[in-house]
Amino acid sequence: MSLPGNTAEKTAEQKESQALRLISRAPERLPTEFAPAERASREEILAQARKLPQIPLLHSFISSVFDIVLVLNKERQIVLANDKFLKFVGARDSGAALGQRFGEALNCIHANESLGGCGTSEFCRACGGIGAILSSQLGNVSAQEWHLSMKDVVEPLELRVYASPLKENDYQFTIFAVSDVSHEKRRRALERIFFHDVLNTAGGLRGFVELLKHSDTSEAEELKAPLLELATQLVEEIKAQRDLVAAENNELSITFMPTKSVLFMQELRETYKNHDAGRSRNIEIDADSVDTEFLTDQTLLRRVVGNMVKNGLEASGEGETVRLTCKTSKTGIEFLVLNPRYMPRHIQLQVFQRSFSTKGPNRGLGTYSMKLLGEQYLRGKVTFTTSEEFGTTFKIWLPLVRSGRQSALDETLW
Repeated sequence: MSLPGNTAEKTAEQKESQALRLISRAPERLPTEFAPAERASREEILAQARKLPQIPLLHSFISSVFDIVLVLNKERQIVLANDKFLKFVGARDSGAALGQRFGEALNCIHANESLGGCGTSEFCRACGGIGAILSSQLGNVSAQEWHLSMKDVVEPLELRVYASPLKENDYQFTIFAVSDVSHEKRRRALERIFFHDVLNTAGGLRGFVELLKHSDTSEAEELKAPLLELATQLVEEIKAQRDLVAAENNELSITFMPTKSVLFMQELRETYKNHDAGRSRNIEIDADSVDTEFLTDQTLLRRVVGNMVKNGLEASGEGETVRLTCKTSKTGIEFLVLNPRYMPRHIQLQVFQRSFSTKGPNRGLGTYSMKLLGEQYLRGKVTFTTSEEFGTTFKIWLPLVRSGRQSALDETLW
């Protein structure tokens, strides 16, 4: 298993001290928004840890596999860990992790959001790791995917977890194995982003061709320019996929060029108003949008904001309107895409996760690509807000660079 090194600056002594504090808590009822918060005492943990070596071949088995393997008690606390896990978390021996829950030991960003610790926050409801463990406690062998965002680590890990029940006399345990599938997921996600975006553009082309079939000579003449523009964009999208493959090998060269904000939004509106997702829906540009020139990679920005527009159209009902606007400050430029529909809370919690979709297999990569391209490559910030009163707004903020000098661009973005 190939996992990136843990960048948390805790020493092994600090981790062991934290584990002792966690398992020494009184068995009081702690609040939780998902899994039970109660923990076994230190004495119970030590008794369980002494029991495990009596199970034939267990220690040899977890030591011989290439993946992380943990043995958890019914409170989801670690009572045994293999060397792969200890190496990953930077621990000298299993004592440093003893009594911790897996999310705490792996520095999950949500592990300490609730007093009850790992498994008890609102975000834990969408955690594949917790889901697999709870399923195993019902007697099932469970395999799920887990999107792990770690403290001080920019790129989240894509993990596949397996949880199996293990009973030894009166003790109930879970064997919890973790495989890193980040590379596989990333490659597949980028491929699907490519097809997702190419189909967007091809959908716009088809819309114009349908109009052309029913147009007279003068109307057909007016359609030539947008048809050529969409055909050109389709070629650019194919080239962009080549660039994304290069990005996987850290060889991507971003091309920044002068871009006018209002013209950029107008081109997006023309593309998507004839797209299948735009049928019977409206796209408007706010009259008070700021019209300014700035430097960016137009192809990547078109992917980001275009996916915001497409998702907004898909979320909207017939006759409803998706609005585009642009704002600027002294240091940044922001594009906003508003649709009138509220995003349910369970979707909010997962919206930017790789491979998450509300539309079925091979769909829904748009929100992930917004984050990936907007932040990792354009060095911006992608966010969203949603409410039942005002609907949903996706935003991308970019550093406002007007100078054509590459040195100024590098200083600002990198």
